[in-house]
Amino acid sequence: MTIVQQVNRRRFLTATGVTAAAALAAGATQVDWGRLMSAAQDNPLDPDAGVLVVVTLYGGNDGLNTVVPASDSAYRNARSELAYKPEEVLDLGESLGLNPGLKGFKSLWDGGQLAVLRGVGYPKPDHSHFRSMAIWQTASPETSVPTGWLGRWLDVTGDDPLRAVSVDPVLPPLLAGERTAAASLPVGGLKLPEGALGKAFEGLGTAQAGEGFWQARAARSVNDLHRAVQTLGASTKDKGKTQPRKGELSAQLDVVAGLIEAGVPTRVYSVSLGGFDTHADERGTQQRLLTELDGALTPFAQRLAKSDRGKQATVLVYSEFGRRVTANASQGTDHGTAGPVFVLGGGVKGGFHGAEPSLTDLDDGDLKLTTDFRDVYATLVEQVLGTDAGKVLPNHSGRMDGLFA
Repeated sequence: MTIVQQVNRRRFLTATGVTAAAALAAGATQVDWGRLMSAAQDNPLDPDAGVLVVVTLYGGNDGLNTVVPASDSAYRNARSELAYKPEEVLDLGESLGLNPGLKGFKSLWDGGQLAVLRGVGYPKPDHSHFRSMAIWQTASPETSVPTGWLGRWLDVTGDDPLRAVSVDPVLPPLLAGERTAAASLPVGGLKLPEGALGKAFEGLGTAQAGEGFWQARAARSVNDLHRAVQTLGASTKDKGKTQPRKGELSAQLDVVAGLIEAGVPTRVYSVSLGGFDTHADERGTQQRLLTELDGALTPFAQRLAKSDRGKQATVLVYSEFGRRVTANASQGTDHGTAGPVFVLGGGVKGGFHGAEPSLTDLDDGDLKLTTDFRDVYATLVEQVLGTDAGKVLPNHSGRMDGLFA
């Protein structure tokens, strides 16, 4: 008798401590791999439907050292050793250049796939991480509200949580609505048995004549699990035995790309990268983080450009605030206000959007906003998600003209 014959579904799952549901959970709190793969099979995403991927840079990314006015004497005078020289940045024109850590972004810019939205912020800025991030995630700068801007989109478009999926370590407030919230799928990788036991496990997915409803459902769960691994790849820990472990953002975006390509009916994804609170020794720390961002997002964008569903995706990259214009005594920068936002994807009209903030006409040392962040959100809700922005941002009427080709 072979090992495959010795192991039936119930004995295998019992002996290994795995149930049909738990085998697919992979640490998720509201959704599992099997449900996502089954949804892709039963209710695939319309190939023409837009998908929004939101990248949050936690900590307050320094916009002036991201999209750098290196030839502006006011910039160099305010930052001394922290400032980049014109020959160090990646030239974008209009006397601006990208941080040298963003080489892949420069290639996307050259290909017309990267939009740089300048001077993005909100009225009456708050320098608190907590309050500023709450404002960005709820899109309500005047009053505190309990719902995120994409949570409200969920509320007005249905009750299926799979329409939005968080691949962050925790579910961000931007995806929490009044009546529903996004599903959560933390990155952890999938580990299947190998060798003879692996063959046995794969055999458990084979349908058998005369089996009951739950036995058939368990078989389908096993098939879903194998399909998830084929689509999304094995656990990053396993991959680490033969190649360097990817950064957390790269791992998150690998999952998102796989889900988009598989046709999972999700319209919004959330990922994040932290560490941008650079009060001291900023230059090296920020450039390292921007290099990580670039190394994750550039191959993600290139991968999506190769598939029909991937071409429908748009990526938003933002942080809760920029930094002060003048460097502090520790060669870092303190909490500021407006900063650049990136939007990239096949449907985006690349180039600069919005006016560059002045470095001499400041608000108590801070940049003045030139683009209201709600204009950006409203445009994405309508142009990517196909929803009336008035239902999501009821007290705001602005839009970003010309952001999409």
